[in-house]
This record gives sequence, C-alpha cells and structure tokens, in this order.
Amino acid sequence: MEHPKLKSVAVFSRPFTVPGFDEMLPAGAYEIETELSAPPDDRNPDAWKASVLVDLHPRNSHPGLSRTLMVSLADLDAAHAKDELTGKELTEFFLEEVLANPMVQLVMQADGVSEVQLRHLYSGKRSSEVGSDTVTPIREARTPQDKSAIQAAENEGMPPRSN
Repeated sequence: MEHPKLKSVAVFSRPFTVPGFDEMLPAGAYEIETELSAPPDDRNPDAWKASVLVDLHPRNSHPGLSRTLMVSLADLDAAHAKDELTGKELTEFFLEEVLANPMVQLVMQADGVSEVQLRHLYSGKRSSEVGSDTVTPIREARTPQDKSAIQAAENEGMPPRSN
C-alpha cells in the first residue's frame, strides 16, 4: 500500500534560500511532495518530523539534470512567508501586526511602553549602538493614585482579606 502524500505547488516571486542549502534558488513555481504522516515502517513515529521534497529547477549548466531537495516543512513555510511579505523578515511583519492591535496599544499605554521602544527591541540593536535620546525608559514613575488603581484592578473579584 502506498503511503499517502500530498502533492502541490509552491510559487516564489523572488529568489530564496532555505537553511542547510547553500544555493540561492530562483523565483518560480516548485512542485512539492509532503508525507502526511510517518511512513508505516518508521521505527519511531512519534519523533517523525514533516518534511517536503522540492523538485528543483535544473541549472543552466546542466539543463537535463533533475534534482530534489528535502527540507523541513517549517523551513519551507518560513521561506514562503518571507517571500509573500515582500522580503520583510518575519519579525518585522509580526511587529507591525502587534502594533496594529488595539489591545496591545492599551497594554503598552498602561505599562508606559512606546512604539519606538518596541521597534528598538525588535531591531536587535544594543543600547550602546543607539543614542540615549532615542530610547526612553520603559517604566515611567507612577503616582500613588496609579499604584492604588492598578492594585484595585488586580484584586477585583477577590474576597476581602480578614485579619
């Protein structure tokens, strides 16, 4: 009995790379084949990781040579997601999504964290690389009223303490 495999096509609009393969792969459509579950003769099906066989485009120097590349599903998904994001790193996309969320904006405001601080944090730069005037302290001084309001909110719904 043939083990079930999913065949599909991944389209990349720009050249891309995958970890563990030193060649820049050209943009285009790639036929891929994914095993949906561990092969029946696998001795440790719990440790099995989904992988994908990618039919590579032939090189100009060897036009008749067909090649395949086995990559992890996660690596192929990451390369495809980066391609769809017009070349942005996934962390940049994540940060833009986070900053667009109104709930995150409220939490940032309550914690005294600015958009500049988060962008600095996700940029990967060390504080010594950036002037001291560009990054403000993460925690601002809170007044006693702020502290009591926060404590009241944290204790809301809790039974009163008896002494």
